[in-house]
Amino acid sequence: MQYLLMLHAEEGQWAQRTPDEQAQGLAAYGAFTEALVKSGRLVASGRLALSDTAKTVRTKGGKAVVMDGPFAETKEQVAGFYLIEAEDFAAATDWAARCPASGHGVVEVRPMWTAAA
Repeated sequence: MQYLLMLHAEEGQWAQRTPDEQAQGLAAYGAFTEALVKSGRLVASGRLALSDTAKTVRTKGGKAVVMDGPFAETKEQVAGFYLIEAEDFAAATDWAARCPASGHGVVEVRPMWTAAA
């Protein structure tokens, strides 16, 4: 079954890190990604641009209304994701706990929805 690991982090945190801390962070994510690849579990992954580059789209009265940015009342934003294969929810949460984001943010784990046949 596929699970989406959504990485939530404070956007300003990265810029406050020293170059050494940033290098260590990139290395940690690289090692995590490599472990997923070697295990055959990685389906896709990506890092998102900052939330101030986002648009929010709603349809009102049959017309699309496009607004700048997400308007979530939280200091943490979705920063990236991993789509993985795991045999069950416990295995997916084990991978989430290994993700570097779990140490400086939150990793939300959701099973992918599948339509009933």
